[in-house]
Amino acid sequence: QVQLVESGGGLVQPGGSLRLSCVASGSIFGVYSMGWYRQAPGKQRELVANIVGGTSMNYHSSVKGRFTISKDNAKNTIYLQMDSLNSEDTAVYYCSQLESVGGERYWGQGTQVTVSS
Repeated sequence: QVQLVESGGGLVQPGGSLRLSCVASGSIFGVYSMGWYRQAPGKQRELVANIVGGTSMNYHSSVKGRFTISKDNAKNTIYLQMDSLNSEDTAVYYCSQLESVGGERYWGQGTQVTVSS
């Protein structure tokens, strides 16, 4: 059973930055994909960014140019650098790991990001 622990959320003013971290309980080397999702109140969970196959990075159109996903295999950790935050980025952010195509997907407990003045 994989455990994912997120951290780094909080309250930030519009235009500010936050860096989320997600530590996995096991090795992330060779994992099919790891990524960040978010869910705002009353909305469906959506993909924010992911890394597929270790190198292919994908972003939601609303965060392109503002958010950057990265991973550190040695630390079993992925990150989400979020810059130029706005109120529409307010949500609970979840880390997710997909072991393989059609395989088990794991979720973290989520970390709240609130963008407000």
